[in-house]
Amino acid sequence: MNKKALLALSVALFVPLISYLLVKSFSADAVDMPKRYFVDTVLTKLERGKLVDDTVWHQTKNIELVNQLGDTVQLYDKRGKIIVMDFFFTSCRGICPALTRNMSKLQQSFLRGGNLRKKIDTSIVQFMSFSIDTERDSVPVIKSYADRYGVNHDNWWLLTGNQEEINKFAFEELKVDQFSGSPVDSDFVHTNRFVLLDRDMVVRGFYNGLDSIAVSKLARDIGILMLEKDKKRPNTLFSRIIDLSWLWLLIVFCVIAFVVYFKSNLKKAG
Repeated sequence: MNKKALLALSVALFVPLISYLLVKSFSADAVDMPKRYFVDTVLTKLERGKLVDDTVWHQTKNIELVNQLGDTVQLYDKRGKIIVMDFFFTSCRGICPALTRNMSKLQQSFLRGGNLRKKIDTSIVQFMSFSIDTERDSVPVIKSYADRYGVNHDNWWLLTGNQEEINKFAFEELKVDQFSGSPVDSDFVHTNRFVLLDRDMVVRGFYNGLDSIAVSKLARDIGILMLEKDKKRPNTLFSRIIDLSWLWLLIVFCVIAFVVYFKSNLKKAG
């Protein structure tokens, strides 16, 4: 094989490799990630010889309540899960039935695809609905309400308990009044917003639970957060191999080039 032919082959092999690396590099930041809300503080630290700002995002505090099955549960029981929250009361004749129906549709969308898909998705996403009328919404009442709307108890809690704690949680931890789209009574958290929390209990979005487009975006954002890398979790051997996919391509290219070069020299020697 002459030099021109070898050069042409090298270009033919090398251009796709370069293209792949460029696409991989630019696409890594191309996904529109749900933004984080509520900064606690900004720390300045030294990283690779440079001072950089490190934002500490507000982590939603724990809360203990009772679910529709009568179990005492805590928010932090679901650490590591993506969480979708809303606020309701069972005697509501306004927005609550529609919110619950849309939450039910959202839950069902993560239960489709057979038993394997069901096991995977219910282990990743948790739904929580907080009663804002806990005096009336006893465990039997919210259980009946859950059954009426086809709630799957595996990963959807309807919660009741101390009303003051729920109100405090809504306004101080989730700050729903800032993103509700309309004024919210400090004693009655009647809002149409679904709230999205990531695996670190950081608020990542507010969505109009009555708007099908907003709910579709919420479903999309849940999917994106499922793929978001957990910086606190060490990489597995498998993930490191996947991340080095560019290196495998380079190795393949080098092997092919070596074989072609070797055969070329062998023919000349013969």
